[in-house]
Amino acid sequence: MLEPRGENTFEYSLHEGTKTRMQFHFADEMAMPVAIQTWELPPGGHEGMHSHDPAELALEEFYLVLEGTAAMRVGDEEHELVAGDSVLAQIGVPHDLRNTGEGTLRVLVVWGEEGRKDFSSFGSLAAARAVRAANQ
Repeated sequence: MLEPRGENTFEYSLHEGTKTRMQFHFADEMAMPVAIQTWELPPGGHEGMHSHDPAELALEEFYLVLEGTAAMRVGDEEHELVAGDSVLAQIGVPHDLRNTGEGTLRVLVVWGEEGRKDFSSFGSLAAARAVRAANQ
């Protein structure tokens, strides 16, 4: 299946933030229990500070900056982000993403409910663990 960049995009305001151009990739077509979206925030645009109450819907969110610069508050930490940087907003932790650049901020966002999958049989996980251990 192919879904070209920009296909089926729409404007949407997230968590009382500014309007965001969004593409919800393969909506209703994917078997994986996650949502995969591309967001485009205008200069000065923001998602809106929010958290996901574990008692209601325990969501975790992964953000990967594709283009532009951003600031992201996650709990008590503030992160300055550039293309290639990623942030994990864990369940119940307040967070907000803001475009700090002069151009459009493009972000890949993957979110879903808590759960675990065993990827230990994949060599790439062993390699990732080895790199992380060496960098500690």
